[in-house]
Order: sequence, then C-alpha cells, then structure tokens
Amino acid sequence: MISKLARALACASLPLLAACDDGSGDPKAQIGANPELPDIQQYLLPPVHIARIVGWKKDETPTVAQGLQVKAFATGLQHPRFLYVLPNGDVLVAESKAPKGGAIKRPKEIVMGYIESWATSGGNDTGPGNRITLLRDSNGDGVPDTQSVFLDHLNSPFGIALVGNDLYVANADAIVRYPYTEGDTRITAPGTVLTPLPGGPINHHWTKSVVASPDGSKLYAGVGSNSNITENGMEAEHNRAAILEVDRASGRWRVFASGLRNPNGLSFEPQTGALWTVVNERDELGPDLVPDYMTSVKDGGFYGWPLQLLRPACRSPRQAAAAGSRRQGDRAGLCPELACRPARARLQHRLQPAGRLSRWRLRRRAWQLEQAGAQRLQGRVRAVHRR
Repeated sequence: MISKLARALACASLPLLAACDDGSGDPKAQIGANPELPDIQQYLLPPVHIARIVGWKKDETPTVAQGLQVKAFATGLQHPRFLYVLPNGDVLVAESKAPKGGAIKRPKEIVMGYIESWATSGGNDTGPGNRITLLRDSNGDGVPDTQSVFLDHLNSPFGIALVGNDLYVANADAIVRYPYTEGDTRITAPGTVLTPLPGGPINHHWTKSVVASPDGSKLYAGVGSNSNITENGMEAEHNRAAILEVDRASGRWRVFASGLRNPNGLSFEPQTGALWTVVNERDELGPDLVPDYMTSVKDGGFYGWPLQLLRPACRSPRQAAAAGSRRQGDRAGLCPELACRPARARLQHRLQPAGRLSRWRLRRRAWQLEQAGAQRLQGRVRAVHRR
C-alpha cells in the first residue's frame, strides 16, 4: 500500500519538477574556502533527479588523481560503507544496512524513502549484512587470499578504531569494545558497550564515525542530525549534529563541537594533530545547495546547523560584501576550510603528511542532483596505490 502511494505521489510531482529552473550557477565557483553560492530556491516539491545505477564494466575503474592507480580489491560485498586498515595490513570492511526507522509521520517521508531506494539499492540486497569482513593480502599482489567474517550480528556498524588490543566499533546506537590480537581473522568474544550513542527510534543519520586521539586516551564520535532541517523537532536533536569526545577509560563523554549536520570520516592531521571531518549538509534548497564541506574541528566550535547554511563571511568576497554588516544572530557559525559540491555524501578521507591530501569517497546519496550521472554501486572495495 505504501509503495503504491509513493509511486502515485512521485509521478504526480514530475510535471512540477520538469518546470523548475535550476539556477545553480557555476559549479566550480561553489568549491573552495570561500564559495559563491546560488540563491536559495523554495519548492512545493523539490526537484529530484535519480542517478541511474549501473555496474562496473570489466577492467573499468574510477578516475583518480595523477600519480595514483586503482583496481578492484574485493567484490560481492553488501553495502561496504567504511574501511579500516589494521597495523598488520588487514583491511576491515563495515557492511552496513540501515536500522529500522521510526514511524512515518508525513507523506514526504513515504516519497523520500521510495525515491532514495532507487539510488541506494545497488542491485541484489538479499545477502547478509551488518557485519565486518576481514580482507588479507598476504603476498601483496593486490588480491586478498583470505576473506572472512570478522564480526557478525552487529547493529548497523560504521566507524572502526583500534587502540592497543581494544577494537572499537561504532554501531548505530553505541560504541562497543572487543578484544583483538594481531592476526585474528575472527572475533567471537562478546563486545562491551563503552558508551551509548544517540539512536532510535528515528535515527535519521545513523552512521556513526569514530576515531582515537593520537595518545589513545579519547575517542571522538560523529553523530549526525535526526532530520534534514529540524522537521522532527529540536528535542529529537539532543546531542546530535555534533562530535562527541569520549573518555576511553570511563566511557564518559561531552559534546566537543556542534552545528555539524552529519559529520563523517573523522581523522587527525598528522603534523598539527588537529581533528578534521567531512560534513554532509542539508537538502531541498536547490540543486547546488547546501555545499558539503571539509573542516578542522575546534573544541567548543559551532558550525552553523540548523541556524545557518553558510554565513556570508564564509562565502565569496562578492557575497560577503553584499551582506555587509547584516546581523548573523547570537551564534555565528565557524567557516569550514573547504566547501565541496553538495549531495555527494563523502564518508571517508585520509590526511597524508607534508600537506598532501588523499580522499577516498563512498557516494551514497545523489538523489537531488540536477546533473546526476550514473551511479556505480556494486559492493566493491577498491585499492588505491601510488605509482
């Protein structure tokens, strides 16, 4: 019944969507430290352009930066969302399926769920998931000779961090600790909850990132908002849209930074020791709003969500000058270091020494893009090597 209603509502919206002028401006100007943003657009129904899902052709690979080459490392996985390399070179892959959501309250949620399923199903979705798979390439030939289920029966796992012999997994509702010995291909010991994380029943952004501080005393967990833009009420956003700092010994935590709609891919810059994150911003304000961004994270910092999408001082000199001294409210959000094109759902990155930035991106949502191309979602992990 819900599926039929979703189809009817989606089809009824198509004539309205076709009549919309995208007004997106120059995409290149929307990237960088001071982006030039297009005007906000209001819609009865926001434009939706679904990326067509196709598989990878034989020997086809993504385009990578000069000096790098890429090839398939493992295939046949179910929603591989996060990668973690252990000290001995073993690769852990979090295969995650979304937890059951809360009760549907608005017709929009029916349409959203139905449309997003077109872009995220990735084909066959009947196999196992909610587990962590281990890939081991013993001889370094780029082909795993061991593939085993490392941890199973998890609750929508995402972030992974190892500190000594303690392996931490960020599930959709908690950080769980497991004992680990180098060389293990499977962990059967029950996990211990270090600390609960904001979870259901809504759990709109359920992927929880985690990273250990350089000295190993703290964990930092990214907790996304419980809505696009507070449509579920501010009570649902308690301790969300934030990065939490967790004491590894006691499990006590505090809000380290806030106003980050959906912080993912936490990492520490190796030279300065600064914490960085990539943030997936809000939707439904036009095809090129709001920019996702990458930023260092300051203790106690507020980054704008839900009050601001990117304040004028953070934009291009022209837009900053046009805004003049316009009041920005009592909490002016900090400016991110790098704005990116919106709706790409950057989930992972890696900061290299000597200022070289290498980013690995898993694209998960592209349903609102005007210029969405074909999505290749086929459950692959790809190895990237320097030539």
